[in-house]
Amino acid sequence: MYQFSTLAASASPAAVQDDGVTVHPWDERPASRQRSTRQDEPGLAGIASMTVPVYIAEASPPHLRGQLVTINTLFITGGQFIASLIDGAFSYLQRDGWRYMLGLSVLPAVLQFMGFLFLPESPRWLIQRGLTQKARRVLSQIRGNQNIDEEYDSIKNSIEEEEKDSGGDGPVIWRMLTYPPTRRALLVGCGLQMFQQLSGINTVMYYSATILQMSGVRDDRLAIWLAGLTTLTNFLFTLLGVWLVERVGRRKLTLSSIIGTSLKILLAIGFLISAQHSPPVTFHPLDPAIANSTCSKYQLCEPCMLDPGCGFCYRENSSALLTSSCVPVNKASTEQAAWGRCSNSSLMRDHTYWAYNYCPTSYSWMVLLALVLYLAAFAPGMGPMPWTINSEIYPLWARSTGNACAAGVNWTFNILVSLTFLHLAQYFTYYGAFFLYSSLALLGFVFIYGCLPETKARRLEEIEALFENQLCSCGASDSDEGRQVEYIRVKGSNYHLSDNDASDVD
Repeated sequence: MYQFSTLAASASPAAVQDDGVTVHPWDERPASRQRSTRQDEPGLAGIASMTVPVYIAEASPPHLRGQLVTINTLFITGGQFIASLIDGAFSYLQRDGWRYMLGLSVLPAVLQFMGFLFLPESPRWLIQRGLTQKARRVLSQIRGNQNIDEEYDSIKNSIEEEEKDSGGDGPVIWRMLTYPPTRRALLVGCGLQMFQQLSGINTVMYYSATILQMSGVRDDRLAIWLAGLTTLTNFLFTLLGVWLVERVGRRKLTLSSIIGTSLKILLAIGFLISAQHSPPVTFHPLDPAIANSTCSKYQLCEPCMLDPGCGFCYRENSSALLTSSCVPVNKASTEQAAWGRCSNSSLMRDHTYWAYNYCPTSYSWMVLLALVLYLAAFAPGMGPMPWTINSEIYPLWARSTGNACAAGVNWTFNILVSLTFLHLAQYFTYYGAFFLYSSLALLGFVFIYGCLPETKARRLEEIEALFENQLCSCGASDSDEGRQVEYIRVKGSNYHLSDNDASDVD
């Protein structure tokens, strides 16, 4: 999901798991120059990403549960924005900037640890362990002056019934897969996490500075500061998600968000237009050492730039490009060419530039706009909702295992997407890669529309009944919203009473 680097995801004691996104750690070179030498590998924070949403969900009242889990994501995105500002500030250091950033990350980690010392165990966990008096005391503390008797009895009865139901043999994951309601819930939870990653969020957050420079932003520091704009967008629109989650509901918010992430097609269009207006190669060096190089065969900047062994050397006069050439890159450093005018900084004067991973273009603004619109659509829904929904849809006996499986799916597809993006960009072009991510987002919309029920304002003990029907029909539960619903226990399962049947129950 993301690397625990700098201040990202640790700006507050609440923010200990992630929503599928990250911020670059500071390398010896600017982030926008890291195209061919390294790819970010997500760090391992699976335990935190599993436990925090579960803890918040178990300790929250039903009408605020989604909002509180989403606030956790809000603090994470706020931490990422702060990290991006520090990233930009340290970009002015010629060396060792990443060491200072790693050192600073100790401060929020210490604050986070101190905050954890004051957290009680969740009432549901305490009741499950037989600590009923402590559970009542904790529930009273976190509910304030509210009457907790009904909620306490509901939790206690639910746990007793679930302990009877889950008394079978075998590991928890086996019982989840053989019990239809939890099997369906697990499929929905894992599917949400999978499509969160397949929508391409980490191509934006891991490689935001690189994408901006690939779009034609020439200045390294400008690309880093503009990447900070994407983290600000992520934070602000996550704040919008906090406001919407209990008003609109999880299902509608997730559907509108994932259809909005198809706006990533604008990224593809931006790169496609840039490719169609790619500057031509007008000067072919005569050096015999590169006569047989593949770089000498390219006639446009676009294929030259996509070749990791080549770069584009050009002069700029006002808005016109002069004497542009495609030459091999220096094997020791991608910051310069292997030969000619762009081979060292002393020769690069009179408006001569070396473009290793971008082509000069006037369409950079389209890519920046597409990044902002994509994150504006992703942040309120597909960012926090997979975590919010996964924290709600499993019964207590399966909750930890279900969240662990869903988090594992998220990390797996995180690695898949982040490790393949640059290869996809190389072999399918940048616009081809973003067309692919947009198509996968639309496929996710079909899955969510058919399979995701609405869990807004329902007690955790009631949600299991939403998955007792066939999976393809659980998305139809929108019709239940706004009408009176009662639940009773029949042989350890939730039994859904219609409005007419409810009058027959004492």
